[in-house]
Amino acid sequence: MSKPGILTDLDLAALVSSGAIAAPGIEDGQIQPASLDLRLGTRAYRLRASFLPGPGRTVDDCLASGLVMHEIELTGGAVLETGCVYLVPLMESLSLPGDLSAAMNPKSSTGRLDVFTRVIGNNSAAFDQLPAGYSGPLWVEISPRTFSILARPGDRLVQVRLRRGALKAGLSQVLSVDLQAAGNAPVGWRAKRHSPLVDLSRIGTHAALDFWEPLYAPRGQIVLDPGEFYILASREAVEIPLEDAAEMAPIAPEIGEFRAHYAGFFDPGFGLGAPAKAVLEVRGRDVPFILEHGQAVARLVHEPMAGKIGSAYGANGSNYQGQGLKLGKHFKV
Repeated sequence: MSKPGILTDLDLAALVSSGAIAAPGIEDGQIQPASLDLRLGTRAYRLRASFLPGPGRTVDDCLASGLVMHEIELTGGAVLETGCVYLVPLMESLSLPGDLSAAMNPKSSTGRLDVFTRVIGNNSAAFDQLPAGYSGPLWVEISPRTFSILARPGDRLVQVRLRRGALKAGLSQVLSVDLQAAGNAPVGWRAKRHSPLVDLSRIGTHAALDFWEPLYAPRGQIVLDPGEFYILASREAVEIPLEDAAEMAPIAPEIGEFRAHYAGFFDPGFGLGAPAKAVLEVRGRDVPFILEHGQAVARLVHEPMAGKIGSAYGANGSNYQGQGLKLGKHFKV
């Protein structure tokens, strides 16, 4: 393994075998074509506020400084409530070689639940980024924004990519929003506040209309309300070649009063042979903002893989291959 780029599923499996990725038994589906799902541990800490350890401090040092309001046992299930900040140790830890760095991101289903997550390690000076050669435990900050969630040990809310060498951005594709739908189909969904609890272990069992309001745009535009959360789709189809991984990035912060995505990793093979759109996790900010059909909202940045993948995205089943406008896997429409 010497080529720069994003490590493949085969590379990740080798790092698990060598102990560079330490975990209590990797589960089926945990290793993806260009990433590894990370699992919640057995306890959560309710925090007064989010934090970064910074150089020279461990996460445990910070927790001992008065940040923790109380500790929650996740075994058997525990409710993580909206508006609160939690920190959960992850089952996986890293002991990376000096040429490998790590980047983390929420999983697609996490972003579509409006659950805000960020991963940190000891001495972290930034969220969701760990330097080359990092060795130590991993922790995830969890803050449900709209729906309270029932979480258990082993639930997978975030994922990690490992990169050899510096970021080498390739093709960049601008994505615009699709606000035209055929017939009576909605163009998007707006989350309902004060909804029931989302049980992370129950896939496809939560009635969508208990949690979401369908959106229609007869004139090709909608108004984003400040603080509200929306699921929309890109107008463009997305295809990720087997030699690339990709990540969603803001197109420009000055284009409007909204955020267009939470979860941003796209694996090699996404959309190949099954045309798929990018789902946009949109939150309005500050003032009401008119979003119009075809308006640019994000960009998809490609990056080369460090080698040949063992299995393409969707080869072993996926909730999102070939997707159009689609809610997260926990909901049934």
